[in-house]
This record gives sequence, structure tokens and C-alpha cells, in this order.
Amino acid sequence: MNKPARLTLFAAFSLFTSFAAAQDKPPRTAETFELGDGKGFIYAAPSPAEGRPWLWYAPTLKGVSIVGRKLYFESFMKAGISIAGFDIGEVRGAPGSTAKFTLFYEEMVRRGFSAKPILLGQSRGGMMMLAWGMRHPEKVKAFVGIYPVCNLSSWPLKNSKAQTLADYGMTEEELVAKLAEFNPVDNLKDLLANKVPMFIVHGDSDVVVPLNDNTGVLKERYEAGGGNIIVKVIPGEGHKVGPSFFECQELVDFVLSMK
Repeated sequence: MNKPARLTLFAAFSLFTSFAAAQDKPPRTAETFELGDGKGFIYAAPSPAEGRPWLWYAPTLKGVSIVGRKLYFESFMKAGISIAGFDIGEVRGAPGSTAKFTLFYEEMVRRGFSAKPILLGQSRGGMMMLAWGMRHPEKVKAFVGIYPVCNLSSWPLKNSKAQTLADYGMTEEELVAKLAEFNPVDNLKDLLANKVPMFIVHGDSDVVVPLNDNTGVLKERYEAGGGNIIVKVIPGEGHKVGPSFFECQELVDFVLSMK
């Protein structure tokens, strides 16, 4: 083989390997789309696992912030798990906003993603995801929480009252009177019946979303119903951004076991 031919083959091989490497790289930016009055974000895994599993993250406010956590993003992408979210603003799990989330879910399934996503709720995103999950338990693969709001009578009605009442379209008296109807920790029966496993990491010094009033109540009631729930309590830490919550290998292992 003459030298020009060797160079041509080398160039072709280099082009092919560069293309293949590019195909295997996680997306740097999300695919976005408008849906109703919300905006969807998808970070599609370059080599999706069987069934095209995906992690549905909330809150999604102008972006999916969990993708900025290197351990989580790279671990899930490498395992073939896509990450997505739907921005409809500061909602708190009311039936109306939950119905909007369902439109997003249906669009994801239409695009070929799994019909049973893994839900990941961080802080107030816990209320968003648990409220959707309790109304659609057959569509939930698992629930994951990072100091999640689980109890309407805790953070939403104490520190986020205006947004909560606006989402439900009720006065405080009306919502309190119907709290058991809307509160995720009071509506675990169908999640238990569908054997939805849960993993939560929460600090025992969290004064924003108190452990005992949220994850503690959820754990007690879920275990009492025979549910599978793992809670990793971080001693001495509160509602903060740090390695305990965003470099949690147990959280990664749990998500990977669900794909």
C-alpha cells in the first residue's frame, strides 16, 4: 500500500473514531421543548439502557440543576439513564399542576422513554414528585429524595404559604380542612400497593425542611405499610449544598439498581 493510501485510511479511521467518541459523550445542553404553559428539558443518555430509563427531576426552574452535580450526572449518563424535568413554576402538588406534569410524562413516553420513570425530588421538588406519584403510582419505578418536602403541613404551609395556596386555589382554612386528601404522607396506600421503593438522604439538623416532620413521617408510615424505604440521615447537617447530599454514592447505587 502506498503512502497516500495509508494516509487516506488513517484519516478515515480518525474521523470514524472521533464521530464514535462524540456519539458516546453526554449532552452538554438539554433538548428543550414547549408543552402547554411549561417547558421540558431532556438530557438523553448517549447509549440508553434497555427500556430507555429516565430520572425525572424536580424542581425544574429554567433548567435541570441536578445535571450540575458531576457524580450524579456522569454516573446516570454512563449507565444509560436519561435525565429530564418540566418547568411549570413554583407549584406545590395541587391536582391542577399535577395534571400538567402528566402531560409532560405522556410526552416523554411518546418519545420512547420508559413508562415508569425514577422520580427524584430535591427540597420542594419532593412535594411535586410525591404528589404526582401518589396519583399515578403504577407509573413510578422508584422515588428518590434529597431533603425532600413530603408533608404539606410542614414547609409548604409554614414557609411557602402564598405559593402553596395559589397552586391549590384555596384559602388556608379550605386547604387545612382538606389536607388529608392532598398530603402525600396521608396517601401512601397506592404507592405501597405498587411496591414503589424509596431512597432518601436528609440531614438531622435541617431547619428549613425538618427531618422528623417530612422524611421521618414518610419513613414511619411507609415502613408500617410494609414498604421498601431507605433513609440515610446525615448527622449535624442541614438544608445545604454539599457532598453529603450531592456526592452520595448510596443514592447513585440505588438509582442504578432501578434501571
